[in-house]
Amino acid sequence: MNRQDNTTVRKSLWNFIDRIEGDKVVWVIVFMLLIISWLAIFSSTPLLALELKTDRLSIMKDQILVTGLGLGIIIGLYHIRKVGVLKFFSQMGFGLSFVLLLILDTHKNLGFIYAEEINQAWRTLNVCGFQLHVFEVVKVAMIMYLAWAINEYRADIKSGGKGKHFKLAKRLAKNRNFEFLAKPFWKKVMYIYIPILIVTGMVMMGSNSSAVIIGGVMLAVLVVGGLEMKEVWLAMAAVITMVGLAYGTYKLSGEKIMANRFQELETRLTMNSDPHQLLDPKLKKDRDAWQKRLDKIKQPNAAKIAVAEGGLLGKGPGGSTQKYVLPVVFGDYMFSFLLEEYGLWGGIIIIILYVSLLARGSWIARLCDSDFAKTAVGGLTLLITGQAFLHMYINVGLGPLTGQTLPLVSHGNSAFLAFCVAFGVILSISRMANNKIRQEEAAAEPIYKKDDIQSSLDVLEQIENDEFEY
Repeated sequence: MNRQDNTTVRKSLWNFIDRIEGDKVVWVIVFMLLIISWLAIFSSTPLLALELKTDRLSIMKDQILVTGLGLGIIIGLYHIRKVGVLKFFSQMGFGLSFVLLLILDTHKNLGFIYAEEINQAWRTLNVCGFQLHVFEVVKVAMIMYLAWAINEYRADIKSGGKGKHFKLAKRLAKNRNFEFLAKPFWKKVMYIYIPILIVTGMVMMGSNSSAVIIGGVMLAVLVVGGLEMKEVWLAMAAVITMVGLAYGTYKLSGEKIMANRFQELETRLTMNSDPHQLLDPKLKKDRDAWQKRLDKIKQPNAAKIAVAEGGLLGKGPGGSTQKYVLPVVFGDYMFSFLLEEYGLWGGIIIIILYVSLLARGSWIARLCDSDFAKTAVGGLTLLITGQAFLHMYINVGLGPLTGQTLPLVSHGNSAFLAFCVAFGVILSISRMANNKIRQEEAAAEPIYKKDDIQSSLDVLEQIENDEFEY
């Protein structure tokens, strides 16, 4: 290839990049995380391959297919040009979350969809053979729903309650028994507070840690949406009260109601990593309990060993030894695995990517002129980065295991696709915001007109040539 051909290729590449309308930094972050994911998953799945009676190459092929599907979701959402389309689908967020959680909590089997118990926990639905982690879907769906609800609440206030907002509340308010729903406060309770409480309570039936995380994410969305702090505190108090009542019921029932949930929580919060507790004669009588306790001690210690052995530069790709000890290293302990193979510098790169995403998400939110768009971008950005930092926090031994994956890096189809939806929405809104700014700039009057500038230049030239008449 000659110099002219090289120049042509470079120009074509830069022209292609220049035509990308969404936030280019976010696009770069997405692709870098995907590359890291491919390298990490291929190397970290020997135990998974053994469990599934397959090989790592087959797992990697499946991951590539899921990646292709995820990119299709991102690109599809990226090409949505109207915020109204996102609002329309966001309205379904609470309904979708409620239906999925209802099927999960009641352990229903509807044929094509049914609840599955995995590792003595009810967290997944089998949908036509595809394993769907419900809580991952709920996170994204509820952020989008709350973004819509907060936007509608603000619009209803501005219109004095006379707009086309909160139609169901207005219909119900025509009945004497529900006249109170015409007031802004009760609309907020109906559309914001009650959905938060319902979803948090239903998630708690399957996982206390997920309930805390999802409840925290929803409260953070209220802050991002610009609600007054006293209202956020009110919602937080309601959630804490509900959790307290559930725990009280568990204790008053003789630790029988929701026993599996609260016993697991107490174990995680009070358990230490001292292996000598395995010598307890009472524990040794119950082989299953002893094995569970062994796994819970072994996993965080193996993660700490991985972090320590990684050092500054790591062991290199494929050099990890703890991947043969940690059964969920490809999911819950992905960051510790990356530190072992790529060292401190590799970990710093990962942190920089998520910090950059937080910065760009904040910048995109500032460009938006829609409350819905601002809240959606802010909430989704906080979800991705918050979960990433929580995952890192736990991986270095600073907190109990919560089962939170590293967004867009860890193995797990449901979480991966859910985060692809989040990235797709962020890129779509960034594209809309950038296009609107460009349109406004094009329509704006220039500060200086070309003719005025040229006239000034002509005068200066005359002065320079001593031709100007004073």
